[in-house]
Amino acid sequence: MQLSRSIVEYIRFGNMKIRFRLIFLCCGITLSGSNLIAATPVADTGLVVKTRSGLVEGTYESGLRVFKGIPFAAPPVGQLRWREPQPVQPWSGIRKALAFGPRAMQPPIFGDMMFRSNGMSEDCLYLNVWSPAAKPDEKLPVLVYFYGGGLVAGDGSEFRYDGAAMARRGIVTLTVNYRLGVFGFLCLPELTKTSPLHASGNYGLLDQAAALRWVKDNISAFGGDPGRVTIAGESAGSISVSAQMASPVSRNLFAGAIGESGAVMGSLEAMPLAAREEQGKQFMTSVKAKDLAALRQMDANAVMEAARAHQWEWFGIAVDGYFLPEPADKIFASGKQANVPLLAGWNSEESGSAAVLGNAAPTRANFEKAVGRLYGNLAGKVMEVYAPPTDSGVAEAARDLAGDRFISFGTWKWIDMHASYSIQPVYRYRYDRPRPATRDGKEPAGKGASHSAEIEYALGNLPSNRVFDWQPEDYTVSLILQEYFANFVKTGNPNGIALPLWKPVVARQPAPVMIIDVRTRLETETTRNRYLLLNQIHGR
Repeated sequence: MQLSRSIVEYIRFGNMKIRFRLIFLCCGITLSGSNLIAATPVADTGLVVKTRSGLVEGTYESGLRVFKGIPFAAPPVGQLRWREPQPVQPWSGIRKALAFGPRAMQPPIFGDMMFRSNGMSEDCLYLNVWSPAAKPDEKLPVLVYFYGGGLVAGDGSEFRYDGAAMARRGIVTLTVNYRLGVFGFLCLPELTKTSPLHASGNYGLLDQAAALRWVKDNISAFGGDPGRVTIAGESAGSISVSAQMASPVSRNLFAGAIGESGAVMGSLEAMPLAAREEQGKQFMTSVKAKDLAALRQMDANAVMEAARAHQWEWFGIAVDGYFLPEPADKIFASGKQANVPLLAGWNSEESGSAAVLGNAAPTRANFEKAVGRLYGNLAGKVMEVYAPPTDSGVAEAARDLAGDRFISFGTWKWIDMHASYSIQPVYRYRYDRPRPATRDGKEPAGKGASHSAEIEYALGNLPSNRVFDWQPEDYTVSLILQEYFANFVKTGNPNGIALPLWKPVVARQPAPVMIIDVRTRLETETTRNRYLLLNQIHGR
């Protein structure tokens, strides 16, 4: 793709024009069609790294050292199915780390997931490292990214999570696999009884924590600083970040957190262990397994397919007494969460108006009926804060309510609670840039920024997605957002030279919100009354 002169030379912030050199060319890569073309590899040095489990050998890609498919835990198979992650068995010789490991067991759910993984398997606990460091003692900041997908899908090999662009900004970047669905979140009384943790479920979250321990023990060998680790993720990955902040298992393993659309206080809120165990018993009954041993002997594909019909309801996060000793909001309210800087926010169109209106026309009368069905005798209060005065604004109001119910309210609560019960700065954003029309012309440009739309922008991976007809303005937004993220990873503060000043949230007050768009700007939120009402309705 030929970039226009405007993106080669300029970035616009409102009315301010800042001269930039094209970072792609500075980093030794060329954009050609949909692919990043690697520069000529440098001499094969520094590619064999010693980890605590053994030697791994990576490769050079565009001047970066890249290590793919490094195991951070033992394969969770056989008797280790539905067990907390176990240590990797050390190996002798040099293990090649040249290809992504298998992705976690998952049915095909989301059409926009483009995997580069080596198939699918229960044996999935691998991570990937992109390092710009030439020497192990450089001690660069570290970013660990957890993928989204509702805790039932996703993989660290997806193009949109590729770590190369962030690594070129001087950050050792990792993506991490974790168990999903029934394999990652099944709770059963027998599992709880036989566990040395006296808990069951949350295996996917424990996988993430095991990866963070691996980072603490090994990342210095890749040029990273174990004391400057930031965890980040989108959707289920963001929910995971908030859960890792709440958990005593992991909250001392990182120094910063980034959350994109999602929190454990929201749509995937943790349920009590006993309730999750009952759901697990329903699953056992559905597959006619007489006991845990029989369940562990089932073929992995058969387990996955049997769980498919109930994967969204039966297999989620549990307040298990170990990873989460109590509900996350109570942990945050008592100030026990990780005391680290937080950057978090959500997109302008996290859900569509149909999630509230269904097939009804966007009229005020239909909106009132829908709100009445959803909120009963509290509908009047909801109408006060959401309803527009005329029919012309109903579609937007329904969209806002749908997005809040889906994921925005939970993210707001996480931000608000951390700002209120920690001493660290919290930065809030709203991502507004809609994706452009698709290259095939079948889908027009979005009216708002849909759920997950920001990922390629934030991580600098627009060229890897050839579905959309990216415009120079999209690259402008990507450069801005990626710069904010990189600054935050490096310092705990997103601000930097030539960027609009981003002020932190003040506890229990309308928050400064960075609006990420072609005209990126700081505004004061006008929607706090919406979230206070939803918080009241949800009883916490």
